[in-house]
Amino acid sequence: MTAGFGFERLHHVQLDMPAGAEELCRAFWAGVLGMTEIEKPPVLAARGGCWFRGGGVEVHLGVVARFTPSAKAHPGILVHGLDGLAARLAAHGHRVVRDGNLPGYRRFHCTDGLGNRLEFLEPEPVG
Repeated sequence: MTAGFGFERLHHVQLDMPAGAEELCRAFWAGVLGMTEIEKPPVLAARGGCWFRGGGVEVHLGVVARFTPSAKAHPGILVHGLDGLAARLAAHGHRVVRDGNLPGYRRFHCTDGLGNRLEFLEPEPVG
């Protein structure tokens, strides 16, 4: 704890999306990744977008007026079964780019159906 506060865990990550792209988001986050869509509070649902949860990960997709996917910013999502996830993404037409530059982890990058950059990583086996 530092100065009377401490961090516990990340609650969610928010990614941008264009208006009207909810079905595309559902196809990727629920359809490909198998996450469950969670209901947004009514006051926030009126803004559009959608939220998903899988395991301990929660992703919110929020509508922005001028959507441009980031070429660099991304969530890093810790997974188990990295190779199985890579195969599933590739089978659904998503390019998987492996990257061995983070010591102690196997990882790859891909994009969702909107072009948002995503990183999936798994600790290297010990021993």
